[in-house]
Amino acid sequence: MHDLSKYPFEIRTLSPEDGGGFLISYPDFNVCVSDGATIEEALANGREALAETIAALEETGHPVPEPGSGQTASGQFRQRLPKSLHARLVSQAKKEGVSMNMLVATYIAEGLGKRGRAR
Repeated sequence: MHDLSKYPFEIRTLSPEDGGGFLISYPDFNVCVSDGATIEEALANGREALAETIAALEETGHPVPEPGSGQTASGQFRQRLPKSLHARLVSQAKKEGVSMNMLVATYIAEGLGKRGRAR
């Protein structure tokens, strides 16, 4: 029996366009995700999805990953900004017709590219 509480998970807020609520995923498993209207509901639904995923792997003879074996960079980070800088980014993203996340990711990629060429 696997201790489900040892498997790391990530929870993120779903936008209203995506139905709202919260999405939970387990980095150790490629396709184990669930959601819920509240964090508590997402956790409960996620635990159930995890148990079902593990059971399906065992039934089909596939290996069950160890807790923490899928830990990789999540591709997410939070950054607090001065309100004035945030406003400039929002304005620029609107001008370019992209999300602020896409704009900032592009700026970071451009900066890393310039830095890499300077070395």
